[in-house]
Amino acid sequence: MARPGDYIELSRPFTLLPPFVGFVCFALVAVGVSGGIGIVNLNIVLDIVLGALAAMILNASSNVINQIFDLEIDRINKPKRPLPSGRLTIKQSVVFMTFLYIIAFALAYLVNIQYFVIVLITALITYAYSGYPFRTKRFGILANITMAIPRGGLLVVAGWSAVRSIFELEPWLIALVFFLYILGASTTKDFSDIEGDRKGGCRTLPIILGIKGAVIAITPSFVIPFILLIIFRVAGLLSGNLIILTALGVVLSLWGLYIAYLLLRKPDELCLEANHPSWRHMYLLMLTAQAGFAFAYLI
Repeated sequence: MARPGDYIELSRPFTLLPPFVGFVCFALVAVGVSGGIGIVNLNIVLDIVLGALAAMILNASSNVINQIFDLEIDRINKPKRPLPSGRLTIKQSVVFMTFLYIIAFALAYLVNIQYFVIVLITALITYAYSGYPFRTKRFGILANITMAIPRGGLLVVAGWSAVRSIFELEPWLIALVFFLYILGASTTKDFSDIEGDRKGGCRTLPIILGIKGAVIAITPSFVIPFILLIIFRVAGLLSGNLIILTALGVVLSLWGLYIAYLLLRKPDELCLEANHPSWRHMYLLMLTAQAGFAFAYLI
């Protein structure tokens, strides 16, 4: 009999904090553009909380659907997960996934229509990553793009949408920064899955370029996005605090350089299932960048 902990593990809870925090932070960015904390009322607070919960639950549902379609690959790469280990069945996982999607859609609808549309688009893109007939994870860089759009770019626009119209340039420029970062960071999870991905017909970057080649290919994603952040602010395309956003861009660029160094120093260690030292830094950099943007726009 399935235990609650099996469903929690299936949702991959350690991946759920960035979408929640990110949504809140980018909603606060929109608050800053709209006049600051003084405009916040109970309705805005409720929209932000409901939207953040929807983003987190939607991320959980995409994790579940990925594991459903990756069952045979995970039998090789991650046999201890709930599905390949037999602790959960496909039917149980589909029911759980459907429940999560319904909750995410309902919460998004309560926020506003533009956020609801973003959630629908995100759900379709995350399905395309894992599910047939698309299954873009089979096609190298296309896999990274379909991962980076929802988890990097659209997350920014989603948070903004809880407070302001998305038909403005600013949220999309910020989205570009995070899209480019996730474009590289999302590849690092593929290194430990090479054996199963190859047998499952997934042509990930480590399979196409080799371990070292893939590492070299993704390292610009840890620096270039944050240089763009500085350029966007100096050019007046972003309205957050000039000093804070510029300093944030410098700090994140240097941090990204260090992550690139960790990756290039011992690239073969990325193929081990144990956490690579760079992963913790990528996770913390993402959270720091999200919080840094919110601070720069509220100050």
